[in-house]
Amino acid sequence: MDDQTPPNPPSPPAPAGAEAAEVAIRLRGITNRFGPQVIHEDLDLDVYRGEILGVVGASGSGKSVLLRTIIGLQQPAAGSVEIFGRDRLTLNADEEHTARRNWGVLFQDGALFSSLTVAQNIQVPLREYFDLSQDLLDQIASYKLAMVGLSPEAGPKYPSELSGGMRKRAGLARALALDPEILLLDEPTAGLDPIGAANFDQLLADLSRALELTVFLVTHDLDTLHTVCDRVAVLAERRVLAVGTLAELLQFDHPWVRDYFRGPRARAAGITIP
Repeated sequence: MDDQTPPNPPSPPAPAGAEAAEVAIRLRGITNRFGPQVIHEDLDLDVYRGEILGVVGASGSGKSVLLRTIIGLQQPAAGSVEIFGRDRLTLNADEEHTARRNWGVLFQDGALFSSLTVAQNIQVPLREYFDLSQDLLDQIASYKLAMVGLSPEAGPKYPSELSGGMRKRAGLARALALDPEILLLDEPTAGLDPIGAANFDQLLADLSRALELTVFLVTHDLDTLHTVCDRVAVLAERRVLAVGTLAELLQFDHPWVRDYFRGPRARAAGITIP
């Protein structure tokens, strides 16, 4: 790394308000590697309670790897992952199983079980944590479908019978099944047409406010960053290169950041240079 590379900046001040200032996810010194390939090295990041944090970066920068590190599908070679003040990496199996109720995850294209109906998919996490009657499970699934804008008729359908946008919403319904405090989304608008993506963005904004969710959002969609994200973290050079509001990032002097946030796609998304 040459001498002109900007130093790893500290996280900016938390958003105004005592509740928003609480750190929901704190990553410190995260190193991820696959064999000799180092994806992250000494990475730090804070996600504040109640905010929607967008995470962007070039292909191969480790955005999805970082999400998987937070939820435990990827064990880092070094560092700590604190969720509401508890280091997930130090929890025993029972403690981690309990902690997992605090977050819901929407993977790309929904990642629904193809052999289960939509309602059965939503009921999977409920069956893992609770001993509920089938009637109550069906009621909860119907309620979660309504929350994400799907009709009751979607419940008995299989994922293959849904459109791409409906699968995303069904996956979101499953992610919300346990009423989590944290929602992690991996490219939720990828593959959607502009109208479908805009509708999903609005749904996410509405749900995050109504449910007081903390949202970790991996995306490449500039419209999403512009319309729903409170702050944006940029992954590059194996670390968080910069984090802040869009206005702050537009002032950050780095070639990739300039190209990403000042290019023609950014202008089309309504991101203007002060």
